[in-house]
Amino acid sequence: MTTAAATPKGVRRPPAVRGLTALLATTAAATVAVELLNWWYAPEQGFGLAVRSGWALLRSVGFLVLIWHVRRGRTAARPLGLILAVTTVFAVGRLIVPRAGLPPLPGLLGFAALTLLCAAVVWMLYRSPQVDAHLVRHPGRLVIDRQGISWRATPPRKPPVAAWLLTARVAAFTYSPLMLVPCLIAVGTIFDGKLVAVPAVVGWFVAGVVVGNVVLLDAFFLLRGKRWARGVLVAVTVAVLAVDLPLCWWLLGVDGLVRDGAPLVAAAALTCYALWRAGRAGPATAVRPPEQAPS
Repeated sequence: MTTAAATPKGVRRPPAVRGLTALLATTAAATVAVELLNWWYAPEQGFGLAVRSGWALLRSVGFLVLIWHVRRGRTAARPLGLILAVTTVFAVGRLIVPRAGLPPLPGLLGFAALTLLCAAVVWMLYRSPQVDAHLVRHPGRLVIDRQGISWRATPPRKPPVAAWLLTARVAAFTYSPLMLVPCLIAVGTIFDGKLVAVPAVVGWFVAGVVVGNVVLLDAFFLLRGKRWARGVLVAVTVAVLAVDLPLCWWLLGVDGLVRDGAPLVAAAALTCYALWRAGRAGPATAVRPPEQAPS
């Protein structure tokens, strides 16, 4: 069994690709640094802040996954990078603003630096010609032919998928965790004596799990060009906002509505915008795979 070579030894990736990889590593480190800085200066280091900070820190792992996609030249790097950048800015931004008073200056400076890094990541993913020429590789699969058995990056047999549909899928996948994070924070209100919230928190959790499965199933048909799947995704988006935002306001107050509702609204807006752009773009055009796929 042989494995198709990715990049010939001694051949370096384009400078823009190497720069993007370094930028992503810097952004991942900056995410951790800003979160630790916010935790240090936070006047209230309670359960809610711990959950929100932990969820925000997971995005540093997301940037490491994005680095792997970029190094492998995967087409999925763009939508993943876009949703990571947008939700990271919202996730960190909601933590630097205290319940009362002005945010600390170090937190503001860290947030500004992280915002610039995320903006630079999106710009390089969508505007750099070298990165554009690099991100053309399809996922690998097992191939059996006259030359034997090999693992190759081959074009998909189904029709090519519009890039904006991939963006909508990735953005919609964040619905479930963005619902479950405030739901977990709301558990703290139960321990504070608000027992009437138990049915709402349980229903919130179940809704978050159901949404994740529905989006996963709908995305299967969405990427296969089923137009009705777009309508289903829009309906799911509306339902998610109708459930999550009132519960955030009731159980977590206006502060929770802003901190936990804003990232979900951003993801929902990106999903709907991506669906709209995909509808205007029409059928996707196939991308010819390179002769030698990058690693």
